[in-house]
Amino acid sequence: MTGNILNLRNHLLIAMPSMGDPNFDHTVSLICQHDEYGAFGVTINRPLEMTVGELLHQLEIEIHDPHIAGQSALSGGPVQSEQGFVLHDGMRNWDSTLRIDENLALTSSRDILNDIANGSGPQHFLLVLGCAGWSPGQLEHEIKANAWLTCPSVANILFEMPYNQRWKGAALTLGVDVNLLGVAAGHA
Repeated sequence: MTGNILNLRNHLLIAMPSMGDPNFDHTVSLICQHDEYGAFGVTINRPLEMTVGELLHQLEIEIHDPHIAGQSALSGGPVQSEQGFVLHDGMRNWDSTLRIDENLALTSSRDILNDIANGSGPQHFLLVLGCAGWSPGQLEHEIKANAWLTCPSVANILFEMPYNQRWKGAALTLGVDVNLLGVAAGHA
């Protein structure tokens, strides 16, 4: 790691109102991996105009649970926008699972989609298309430039809070009302 920035794996990045990148305006992203090679994560509050059922149908996977089929798929970020990822709870691993912590993981293999469709998947999940990535030191630089607030991830925010409330809700875990933040940095 460069500088004195902590490892941000399993932390939420909350875009500051001054964020100049439209890909991340008012977003909350979960950092799934953070090491000397950079950082990788997925945005958790940008629903797409596509449901989980529609996406699985395109993959010729039949799903019968209307609650799961009607769940929104999310835009996970501007990188690899056609690549699907499932952010999920539980300790189970599938063919391609990246463990974020003991009860949170990101899986990119088809076997988890089959299990979700037949009712044997994780209890809570988000299906995201695309991801976000930062080169070594880039995320640390952006945090120092006041582009992001960070906080530990919270299962309620990841899986239960309505998408349109996650940006404000994540900031409130820090005691910050993002509506009161200006667009100028507070240091010289």
